[in-house]
Amino acid sequence: MFTTTTFSSWDLKSEIKDGLASIGWEFATQVQTETIPLALSGKDVIGQARTGSGKTAAFGLPTMNACQTTGELQALILTPTRELANQVAEELSAIQGNAGLIIQTVYGGTDLEKQARSLKSGVDIIVGTPGRVMDMTNRGHIDLAKPGFFVLDEADRMLDMGFFPDIMWVIERMTSRSQTLLFSATFPQEIIDAANEFMNEPEFVLTNTEKLDIPPIDQYSVRIGRANKLWVVGRLLTRMSDEDQTIIFANTKRMVDLTVQKLKKNRFDADGIHGDLSQNQREKIIANFKEGNSRILVATDVAARGIDVDGITLVINYDVPDDVDSYVHRIGRTGRIGRKGEAWVLVGRNDIPQLNKIIATHSLDIVAAEAPDLPEGVDREPVRKVEDNSEAADVFGMVPIMIATTSMSKFAIVDEITSSLNCNELSVGDIVINDDFTIVEVHNKHASLAVRSFNAKDIVASIIES
Repeated sequence: MFTTTTFSSWDLKSEIKDGLASIGWEFATQVQTETIPLALSGKDVIGQARTGSGKTAAFGLPTMNACQTTGELQALILTPTRELANQVAEELSAIQGNAGLIIQTVYGGTDLEKQARSLKSGVDIIVGTPGRVMDMTNRGHIDLAKPGFFVLDEADRMLDMGFFPDIMWVIERMTSRSQTLLFSATFPQEIIDAANEFMNEPEFVLTNTEKLDIPPIDQYSVRIGRANKLWVVGRLLTRMSDEDQTIIFANTKRMVDLTVQKLKKNRFDADGIHGDLSQNQREKIIANFKEGNSRILVATDVAARGIDVDGITLVINYDVPDDVDSYVHRIGRTGRIGRKGEAWVLVGRNDIPQLNKIIATHSLDIVAAEAPDLPEGVDREPVRKVEDNSEAADVFGMVPIMIATTSMSKFAIVDEITSSLNCNELSVGDIVINDDFTIVEVHNKHASLAVRSFNAKDIVASIIES
């Protein structure tokens, strides 16, 4: 990921170079090496790079180098989310050293007038989301005719979220725009077409072939149905020490809320964070977690951006991520500064193809494991395991059961199940009598009862796991 090119080799302001040195940044990443010299020369640049490859500094350093400490808006950086806007602003503030540039964030979900007052006192660079920038422009708090530098970050996500009409609205009003930088992990045709409209003979830099850094941590997967995922989580959390912290990743806001609710019901103190919370709520939760006052955080990928906490020793993927790179970014939250770390992923039958894709893409060593044992001295399950045969069921809900007999006819088997369980014949599916055993399909609702009924009659029966 890193090259032999040093930041000191570029014509950056001395304050910025000092700022980079003060935080220990010496060598540039691949995307920085290929884009920063082009941007410093004044060219428009389109950069393709994954999240985590150093692209914030790739556009941030040329942006700050082009700005003066005038208190007049000179650069606008658009990001798709409030969390990313905060993350970008924090990183720019850290690497500018004593340059003295005023960097303000502008995004929805927080007090607009408060943001407007901050802008009135002077701003050199705005990092914001499209909707709030449009709103504040219409209200007269932002003059888009002023900035000459424009950055569009994570353009593909902007497209997915339906922001491109808003972005074009902003660009049309940036009449003094002289340089544009656009960064994206992928380039759908719509982005390329739009870029050709508002960029001036841009230089393309493609560094998306970089391998993501895989943290040196232990990785495990557990095959489990959704009904018992919380049972596995409970065992994992019980193994934590008082100093340990964990992030549990879910794919949706709804699943974050449900998981937090279930954890609290089982006496685990957990906080949840996602995009539907107010900015004040999110900032309070993040600050509480960073300060070590809370130990369990349930989050979506977007909401977890910028959460870098050294005490995280455990990452749990409650859901297998939809994006293959997201898995690496998730597990990268643990194993910091030489600490021991673990990452667990809970895998249902339908998740197997996606997990295999993640493993193949990044050449990962994820060990298939059972749910961990309870720690010594703990004899009570923190979360009760429920009976769940959904992983063994087919799309029609039928569960295959193997019974150790060949002497019963198909009619006798159906009669035994329907009379013992008081269910109708539709609850029994295909029956295959082999030389040594018989397989009968029973609906998920009755499968466990059917097994117990056969066993009670000294006929050995068991569910066939997929």
